[in-house]
Amino acid sequence: MENTEKLTNNKQIIAYLVEMFPLCFIAEGEAKPLKIGIFQDLAERLGDDDKVSKTQLRSALRQYTSSWRYLHGVKPGAKRVDLDGVEGDELEAEHIEHAQKALKESKAKVFADRKAAEKEKAAKNPAKKVPAKSAKPARTSKPKADKPAEKVTYVPAEISQLKVAQEVKVIVGKAPVPATIVDINKDDVQVQLMSGMTLKVKAQHLIL
Repeated sequence: MENTEKLTNNKQIIAYLVEMFPLCFIAEGEAKPLKIGIFQDLAERLGDDDKVSKTQLRSALRQYTSSWRYLHGVKPGAKRVDLDGVEGDELEAEHIEHAQKALKESKAKVFADRKAAEKEKAAKNPAKKVPAKSAKPARTSKPKADKPAEKVTYVPAEISQLKVAQEVKVIVGKAPVPATIVDINKDDVQVQLMSGMTLKVKAQHLIL
């Protein structure tokens, strides 16, 4: 009897679904909205497959449909697909609204957690105090000429290198600041700063 290796986590199961149903599930980029009742279809197709249990399958499907790239794909005009990639009904307004709300809440939580982690790290590693130097008689000397500031050259990103949910740095003012890509439309890239503010910039204003 053939020894079938059991898939034990959501990541493995999603990768397996991408391999088995490539016209429905994708590993990278904006995901397609899934047909309502897709779990039942999967349970039937994989009924004799010992690699995946129904409980694990349901958990992996929940993770896939709550990911940022899936929620980005739930937008006006998009149509749901079945396991073979056949398009069905167009998304309803209430489902689009629910997905956009879930995406906004998820991103807000991630940014809040990241900010809290940075704050905690800063509290654990406070800046070391420099001991005061003993007073010494002032010496007269010629003032040193200031060295010219070194010019930093940034290599701009190309649109082909970028994807939704990717962490990048956007050049704002004199120095780049951390940001996350939330949407890509041709040459325009919409990013969200850690402060929650969103900006629309060109790819050449981003660095990886």
